[in-house]
Formats: sequence, structure tokens, C-alpha cells
Amino acid sequence: MTGSMYASIGGLKTHMQKLSVIGNNVANVNTQGYKTQRTVFRDSVYTMYRGGSDGTQVVGGRNPSQLGYGSMIGSIDLDMSSATYNPGNPTDVAINGDGFFLVGDKDVAQVIDPTNPNSFKSLALTRVGDLRQDAQGYFVDGNGSCVYGFLCVGVSESGEPIISDQLVPLRVPRMENVPVNIETGEEIAVDPTTGKPGADAGEEGVKWEYRNVVRWPKYKNEDGNAGGGAGDTNTTTNIKLQDAVKTVGTGDTATTEPLPPATIDAIKFDASTGCITGTTKDTKEDIVIGYLAIGNVTNPNGVSHIGSSYYTAGAGAGDLNVTMLGGAAKEVMTIDAQGNEVKGIRYVNGSIQSLYREENDGNANDPVSENDLPENSRVNSAGKTELITGFLEAPNVDLATEISELITTQRGYQANTRIITVTDSMLEELVNMKR
Repeated sequence: MTGSMYASIGGLKTHMQKLSVIGNNVANVNTQGYKTQRTVFRDSVYTMYRGGSDGTQVVGGRNPSQLGYGSMIGSIDLDMSSATYNPGNPTDVAINGDGFFLVGDKDVAQVIDPTNPNSFKSLALTRVGDLRQDAQGYFVDGNGSCVYGFLCVGVSESGEPIISDQLVPLRVPRMENVPVNIETGEEIAVDPTTGKPGADAGEEGVKWEYRNVVRWPKYKNEDGNAGGGAGDTNTTTNIKLQDAVKTVGTGDTATTEPLPPATIDAIKFDASTGCITGTTKDTKEDIVIGYLAIGNVTNPNGVSHIGSSYYTAGAGAGDLNVTMLGGAAKEVMTIDAQGNEVKGIRYVNGSIQSLYREENDGNANDPVSENDLPENSRVNSAGKTELITGFLEAPNVDLATEISELITTQRGYQANTRIITVTDSMLEELVNMKR
């Protein structure tokens, strides 16, 4: 007789857990980018009361008789399907289709290793594109997490932007005030002791003047300092980007300090490619800042919540692939390992890592086959996924469905409490019989 009580207690627990899931869905009915969850019940453990048989030539077969002990939570599923989109700020972007924005701290870029694509999972995933520019020029979301992508590192002779294959936090280039020849527009070298052009440069305001010049991010030299241009020779120790700096002082007292970020106006996100463009207020140049990276996982419904509208590609989600919208990876201009301008980004850090990975013979400059790189380190297209600019993704919570689920859950909970009450009453009658 007490088996019914055990079964009802199991039913109470599962219905209460389902009620928690419903309550969480209802609480997030206006949370941007929230994805609804559902509870799936499973029947619990069974006791064999009588086994079954197939029957013989004399007697017929019989079915097994089993007693169940209630229900249990089978799974709490995540529905990653899109719903509607709400109007937002001009720099808000929503993803129309599969995929996530890749966000994280600034130092996550230092642990990304294309030979180990699991390192990509150090980045968090989000569908909420409330992007903005912070005081240091970084593109961040509403929580202050940096948005990752591929930066522009210069402009080719033909005027085409050169995009780095490094997956880094997106930020605007730096700006430096330097002396420039008024007639030719060329920069003039300065005397390191005075910080000004020499006497042979002519009179300021007549031959030359100070102008603001865009300074693009640079590859590090082997000594760890930024130097040269976007076409610096890349090596195994020269695979990271850093912002341009200026030298302050001379001799042993010389130090470097970062240049101020360029002030960018009219920032736009291209809906089909994720290209970020803007106009510098100082020089009024139309520049390409970079391209948004989109993360795709094998099983979108298998990602795990980590709070604040963030997910992680943990166990169950499969591989995390870094992609670019609209097939932009094949179209952009980039720099190969020899510093040559080539068309198309193939791998994250691929033009460097695939050619300068140390082999068994100890020669770091021996080329290696691209087949040695994991397939999910390739930068592929995000398919038909596009951006919707000026909008944020709305939650996919159906309030009518949640309320109806709430009612049936309440009725189920009440029925289980009734079973416990009836069982208790019957046990009381049994005790009274003995008296």
C-alpha cells in the first residue's frame, strides 16, 4: 500500500521541478535572446510483480506484471529556434539563422590555438547583439564582454582592406598626430631628441603640418614588440596582433605607450557579411574596422547556460566552428606567412600556424600540410545566416503555452497530493483495526 505513496512523492518532485522550469520561462518572457526550455517526464523504476511468458502448446502466454514507482525528469530541453525581433539601437544586431556571437575577455585571444579547436570553447556564445564601443575603442556587449572577429590591419595598394586571420577582440584602429608634408601628404621623420621634424623639413604651416593618421594593428616582432606594417614576416612567435604604440623618450629611458583609439562616426554592420565600417571624425576616412565572427556548433540545442544570456559549447554541443557570414572568408584580402597579399582566409591563424609549425627535425620553417590542421579550425561560411541591424532578438517564450502548461502541472501536483492523502487515510484505517 505504501508503494502508491512513494510513487506520488516522485510525482510531486517532478511536477515541482517542471514548475520551476515554467517559472523560469515566464520570468524571462521579456529577456532579449532568451531560449525557452521544456521538461520531459519519464516513468521511474519498476518492480517485477510477475514475469511474462511466450506460452506453450498447452497454455497460452502471459504478459509481465510490473509495479511502477512514480515519475522522474527525463530531460530539460533547450529550444534554440528564433522567434521575432525587437527594434533597438543603431548598433544593435540580431542573428537571423543559426549561430552565435563569440564574446569573452581580452586575454582569451592569447589561448586560442587553431591546432586545438577546443580552445575556441574558451569563448562564450550569445545571441544578444547589444553592441557598443567602449572608451578604449573595443566593441563590447551590454555586459562589457569583448566581441571577437577578424580585424582590418591595413589597406592594400589597390585600396582594398587587408583582414587578419587572427581571432581577436574587435576594436577600432589607433590614431596618431604626426608631421605630414602638405604637398605630398607623406609623413615626415622626426628628430628623436626633439620629437619634431629637422630644420631641412622647412617651416611648419608652409612645408608641413601636424595631421592625424590612422594606425592599424600590427603583428608582433620576434622580440614581442610591434613593428613594421601589416606585411611583417610571420613566425611561430609572431602570430598575435597588438595595437600600435608610440615611443616616449630616448635612450635607456625610452618607453612605449598605446596610442588613443580613433574616434569613429557612423558605425555600420553589413547584414550579409558582418563587415564593420565607419568614418573617422578626424580624417573623415571611410574605413573597414573588421568582420564579426560567428560561432556554429554541431548541436545548437546542446549548449549549456552560464547566465547573463551566455552559453558555452560544452559536452553535448559538439564542435565549435568559427565562421564568417556570406562567404566573406573567401573574398577578403589577407596576408600569408611570407607577408604576401592573398585572397581568402582559410584557417584561424592558418596562414601562420600551418606553415611555421615546428616539425620533428627541429626546423621551424619547414612547411607542414594543411591536412594536419583540424577541420573545424577552418573558417567556413555561416551558410544562409545573416544579421538584422538595428534589432535585438526577442525571446521565443510562448506565454499562452506556458500558462496552459502551468495549469496542467498544477492539476498533476494536486492529484499526486490526493494520492498521498488517500494512502494515509487507508493506513490510518489499518492501524485503527488493530486497536
